[in-house]
Amino acid sequence: MTTHIVIAGGGIAGLSTAYALQKQAEAAGLPLRLTLVEADNRLGGKIATRRRDGFVIEGGPDSFITQKPEAAALCRELGLGDQLIGTNEAARRVLIVQHRRLLEMPEGLRLVVPTRFWPFVVSPLISWPGKLRMGLDLFIPPRRDDGDESLADFLRRRLGQEALDKLGEPMMAGIHVADAERLSLLATFPRFRKIEQEHGSLVRGMLAAQRKAPPLKNGKRPSIFMTLRDGLDGLVAALERAFHGEVLLGTQLTQLQRRPGGAAPFDLRCDDGRALLADAVILATPARDSTRLLAPWPDLATALAPIRYLSTATLSLAFSRAAFEHPLDGSGFVIPRKERRTMLACTWTSTKFAGRAPADGVLLRAFIGGPDGEAAALADEADLVAAIREELAELMGVRAAPLFHELFRWPHANPQYDVGHLQRVDRIEQMAAEALPGLFLTGSAYRGVGIPDCVAQGQRAAEKALEYVVRDT
Repeated sequence: MTTHIVIAGGGIAGLSTAYALQKQAEAAGLPLRLTLVEADNRLGGKIATRRRDGFVIEGGPDSFITQKPEAAALCRELGLGDQLIGTNEAARRVLIVQHRRLLEMPEGLRLVVPTRFWPFVVSPLISWPGKLRMGLDLFIPPRRDDGDESLADFLRRRLGQEALDKLGEPMMAGIHVADAERLSLLATFPRFRKIEQEHGSLVRGMLAAQRKAPPLKNGKRPSIFMTLRDGLDGLVAALERAFHGEVLLGTQLTQLQRRPGGAAPFDLRCDDGRALLADAVILATPARDSTRLLAPWPDLATALAPIRYLSTATLSLAFSRAAFEHPLDGSGFVIPRKERRTMLACTWTSTKFAGRAPADGVLLRAFIGGPDGEAAALADEADLVAAIREELAELMGVRAAPLFHELFRWPHANPQYDVGHLQRVDRIEQMAAEALPGLFLTGSAYRGVGIPDCVAQGQRAAEKALEYVVRDT
C-alpha cells in the first residue's frame, strides 16, 4: 500500500523536506506518495532572484554560511557544484557607520572579539574606556550554568556596553534582524557560550580557534560565505526538477483534522475545496500559519503563538560604473541602531560576488526593517528609495541616479528567537508528538533561519516522518 505524506510550505525548508523524503523512501524501497502544498504561485519562499540588464539581484538571502555544510552539500548533490562561488578575496573588508563616517573594522576582529592587539588599539572605532572594558574579558569569570540569556546581556557582561552598541548589535543581532535585548544567545550564537565555558574568555577562545584553523589555501582564507554563480534560485529550480511528487501552487491549507483509527489519519482541506488524506503531515509553514491550522489543539496552538515575526525589505540599486566614484573596496557596511538610519546595512553586491553586475555596472543592496524599522520596510516605495539614496549620498558620496531599483518586501516574515526559544521549541515538539502523532514541524521558526539550517531541519523532519510511517504500517 502506498503511503501519503503532505508537506505544507514550499520554501527552502519544505523543498528540502520533500526532496529528502523522496530520496530516503527510494533508498528504502518504500512506496511513497508526496504532495507539496504552497500558498504562493512560486516555490522558494524568501529565496527570490531577479535578472535585469546583466544584473543578478537577490531579494532575500544572497548566500549561505560555509561553516554549516548542509547547503553546499545539497548543491553538490543536485549537480550545482560547479556553480558554487565564495566572496571575492578583495571584498572581505567590512565597514561600520559611526557619526556619519564609514570606519573600517580593526583587522583581526572576529565578529566582536579582537584577536590582534595593535590594529585594535589604534582603531578609532572604540573609545579608550571601551577598549579597556573589552580587555576585562580576559579576567571576568565565565558563567558556568547552561541557562539562556539575551545576546545583549552576554556581550554586556563579557565586553561592555560600548562593544554591544558599536559591534555586537549591528554585526550579530543584525544577522537575525533582531533586538539584541531579546535575542536568545543559545538559539543564535551558542558557540560564544561554549567558548566562554571552555576558555573562560572570548579573546582566549578565539585565539585558540585561530591557532587550530586549517592552513590557508594558496595563501588565501577560505570564504565564510558561498552562493551560486547564476543566483540562489538555481537551488530552488534544481530541487523542483529533482522532486517527482505532486506540487500544488497557489493553494493554501485551511483545515487540518485527525481521524482516530483507520488508514490516512489526517484529513486536510484546501482553500480551493480540495481534500487531502495523509498518513503524515509536515508543516514547513511560518509559525503563525501553523498556529491557525492547529487551532483545534489549543494547547499546542498557544505554545506556538509567542514566536514573533518582524517585517523587513531589501532595496537593490543598479548604477553605471562611469557615474560611480566610490572605490567599493569592501563588501559593504553595517549601521548601529543608535545612528538612527533608515538602512540597517548596505552590501556592495557587485564587489562581494562575481557576476552580479555587468563590467560597466555597480549593484548595491540596502537592508531595511527590523525592531525599529518595520514602518520603513512597508513605507511608500518612492519615499523609501529617496530616503536610501539620501543616506548613500551622505555616507558614500553616491549622488548618481540609479539605472533602476528592485524592491523586495517581506512583511512579518522574519522569525524572532527570543530568550528561551530552544526550550519553547522543545516543548512544542513534545506537545505535537503527544497530541498529533504523525505531525511534524520544521522551518525557520524553530532551529535556525539560514539556508543551511533550513536544509538540515528539513532533512531531520523527513527522517522522523519516514520513521513514523514505517513504524505505523
